[in-house]
Amino acid sequence: MKDYELFDRNTQAIIYGYQSDAIQRMVDFDYVCRRQKPSVAAIIQPTQTSAIAYHKVFWGSTEIVIPIYKTISIAVAKHPTADVLINFASFRSAFETSLEALHTKTIRTIVIIAEGIPEKHSRLLIKVAEENNKFIIGPATVGGIVAGAFKIGNTAGTLENIILSKLYRPGSVGFVSKSGGMSNEMYFMIAQNTDGIREGVAVGGDRYPGSTLLDHLIRFEKNPSIKMLVCLGEIGGTDEYAIVDALSKENITKPLVMWVTGTAARILPKGLQFGHAGAMAGSENETAEAKNRALKDAGAIVPNSYNDFDKKIKETFENLKKQGIIQPIEDFEPPQIPIDFKDAVKQGLVRRPTDVVVTISDDRGDIPTFSKVGLDEIIEKNKSIGYVIGLLWFKRKLPDFAQQFIEMVIKLTADHGPAVSGAHNAIVTARAGKDLMSSLSSGILTIGPRFGGAISDAARYFREALLKKMSPQEFVSYMKNVLKINIPGIGHRIKSIENPDVRVKLLKEFVFQNFKKHPYLDFALEVEKLTTTKRNNLILNVDGCIGITFLDMLENLDFTAEEIEDVIYSETLNGLFVLGRSIGMMGHIFDQKRQRAGLYRQPWDEILFSDS
Repeated sequence: MKDYELFDRNTQAIIYGYQSDAIQRMVDFDYVCRRQKPSVAAIIQPTQTSAIAYHKVFWGSTEIVIPIYKTISIAVAKHPTADVLINFASFRSAFETSLEALHTKTIRTIVIIAEGIPEKHSRLLIKVAEENNKFIIGPATVGGIVAGAFKIGNTAGTLENIILSKLYRPGSVGFVSKSGGMSNEMYFMIAQNTDGIREGVAVGGDRYPGSTLLDHLIRFEKNPSIKMLVCLGEIGGTDEYAIVDALSKENITKPLVMWVTGTAARILPKGLQFGHAGAMAGSENETAEAKNRALKDAGAIVPNSYNDFDKKIKETFENLKKQGIIQPIEDFEPPQIPIDFKDAVKQGLVRRPTDVVVTISDDRGDIPTFSKVGLDEIIEKNKSIGYVIGLLWFKRKLPDFAQQFIEMVIKLTADHGPAVSGAHNAIVTARAGKDLMSSLSSGILTIGPRFGGAISDAARYFREALLKKMSPQEFVSYMKNVLKINIPGIGHRIKSIENPDVRVKLLKEFVFQNFKKHPYLDFALEVEKLTTTKRNNLILNVDGCIGITFLDMLENLDFTAEEIEDVIYSETLNGLFVLGRSIGMMGHIFDQKRQRAGLYRQPWDEILFSDS
């Protein structure tokens, strides 16, 4: 992309603020322009609680999803090729969010929709943009459009107006104004009198816009695809005199048709504001008449009134055609956007929303894929179960140490003998003649707060301790005196300091050898020092060690705080226990079925019968 271009057919934007209608309009525009990919790469919604969510939009008659993130930093990291941020934040937060975007490496252009941003903040944003070689459109703007390539938000209005204004394909005219509302009208006027616009921008009506009318006219001047310029100024301010100066110095050489609105102000009360913050004449040279006169003297093509604006545009365009400067543009019939369900039923044209969003696998092609990795590649390269779990559970290609850790956990949890509730229930159900699935379900359904639950609970409470920066002593007191519960993951009926659990020993050795950092395990071992002073069996048990070291694994994989929260919320830790323990439960089921074991009945001598 040339330095004079802000957007092209490959430009993708990150949208700050959940503006579903504006997003759909952008994607509809992409579709009628025959773009290969949507112009919206991601959405930022600061109020969402999960690390990532998905917004569905229509692409023609089908649906696609656009990811939603919580912060700018996550969005730009995930989408480094998206170089535009369209900021729909309110005037209360638009400054801070725009400033953050200006300091990113990848965002090149920022569009600020909000109006009412304090002028000192606008001036600071302009200064930072200049220092970082960034470009701002707005504040108080509807945005802009590159015909046939890229559209900002609600620019150009409805799809019907876009089609009528021929914005689905490029023309030869560069247009800029302050007013977004007038821009929509001008796009149609220009399309009726020329071959249409190439690019149109509304800089915004605030007194200190991030970019001026002249900034865009100079860009248009440099763009060889733009053959003529059209500009709509307004009463108030002195921006138009910068254009006069550029014309005089021949920095603008392409034909410029321009009109400054507000000539009616002379018959209205002095000091009346015309909508925009900058649309108020404070002196004679800020009046529309003075500006139009100066522009005409400098060489701009200025009509006698707004009523003649379209005639001057047409006349200028026809002269350029006669001179051979403008060649006929190849037009095409744009693809039709299907109308929504309620309007399409009678005509038989319906686009039906999907019911489920799936982001981890796809079996529609010849080869099923797990997080975009083909199953054939997984088999041919002999990838591990840990690798597959990484793709399907975390949507990541986990490094070797993480794969090995997950497989180690599965092995350690595979079985704990026939006496524990899960295995016992599976055995009893199998001996009752039930099938494998029923027997396994019977065992799995016992997994909960008293059996297997210590893994998830240990992770949750130890994470809370580290997030709140508790000391080990504070954590022990908090669990005992505030929550009044035993510390999950601490304590064992048989094992003790003198009789350690070999499974915990193996886990600790693996973590210390393979994890660069292990803050949760370090903290848990300090807690263990305190609890074992009370009783020697209040040690870190295998369930607790799994939950705690699992958090350390996520830390070493640089999961964000929100992503870790998602892992805990989605019960991934319980999933590891279910996956591992199911191996043993099925073993016990097969063992009983091989023996043709009969119906199990609890012996009477194991039951206390009492009349009380």
